[in-house]
Order: sequence, then structure tokens, then C-alpha cells
Amino acid sequence: MSNRVNAAGESDRAATPETMPGAETIECYEDDNDLVMYDAENPLAWIQADTAVEIADAV
Repeated sequence: MSNRVNAAGESDRAATPETMPGAETIECYEDDNDLVMYDAENPLAWIQADTAVEIADAV
């Protein structure tokens, strides 16, 4: 699944329900002032981003 942003800065991400299956296994920690979020059931799966967004703005 991709989450691209168009030239206007709008995401092409599909709308999803607030509680998605698997969301309860998301964990996070801070490392060198960075927040790392990962799936506790699959800790080798990760996403890297160059910019930060408020989580409320992303859902």
C-alpha cells in the first residue's frame, strides 16, 4: 500500500476506520530525538519518513 502526496500536498490514502485491525500491536520508542513506531507482531517491518505529521491529521 502506498501513501503518496500530490503536488497540492494532499494524500491519496484511502479513508480508514479509526480502529483498524492490527493497530493494537503498534508500539513506539524514541531514539536520538526520533520517534520509531513499529508492529510488535512484525518488528522488522518499518516505514521511514523525511517529514513528521500529527497522527490525528494522518487518520
